[in-house]
Amino acid sequence: MKNNKYQAIYQQLVMKIEKQNFIPGEKLPSEHELMDLFTTSRETVRKALNQLAQNGYIQKVRGKGSIVLARDKFDFPISGLVSFKELAKKMGRPWETVVHELETVVASSDLGSKLGERELWKVVRSRKVDEESIILDKDYFIKSQVPYLDADICKDSIYDYLESKMGLQIAFADKEVTVEEATDEDRQLLDLNRLTHVVVVKSIVHLDDASPFQYTESRHRLDKFRFVDFARRMK
Repeated sequence: MKNNKYQAIYQQLVMKIEKQNFIPGEKLPSEHELMDLFTTSRETVRKALNQLAQNGYIQKVRGKGSIVLARDKFDFPISGLVSFKELAKKMGRPWETVVHELETVVASSDLGSKLGERELWKVVRSRKVDEESIILDKDYFIKSQVPYLDADICKDSIYDYLESKMGLQIAFADKEVTVEEATDEDRQLLDLNRLTHVVVVKSIVHLDDASPFQYTESRHRLDKFRFVDFARRMK
């Protein structure tokens, strides 16, 4: 019951922050005020505030209380395997995928060495949030693993199609994150707003039998994303 209570308080405060009832730099009500507001204990309020802090909504400052943080960047989990559709739903913002290319290609020697096969699907898509193109995804899928794709599948969610319709089990990815100078293609397909560099996430994605089936190069507008992970010190 207590867990449900602090989660409910957390969700209500998140809603208020995201609707800008509390703006960045503003203090949340004090613990005593929140206890009165939600008719609950200090322990429950503190658990809700701790979760807000862990998820980047507030910074708890000794002697000043809980300060609301700016949330103008989207959290992109480095260690997770999340489709854009899943990320967009979590963001709760208007989103759209635009398909620029869908064709079968012969793998270059580099791609062939990464994926182990020559016949591939090439899919190029830009991702819009709030009507701005902020991600350019360039994907290559092994055609023997993914026999069929069309524009509608690519516009919605390829991962959803592969998992729910084809029964494939996507398991893990090897990732590399770099900052690179924007290319002519980036400038053409992304709304860079004079930015000169993009964050590039390159991944080789594997199925549950450890076989690679996808290589992806995901190019992000660097002012719109916060790349996050969880790390534990091993002793």
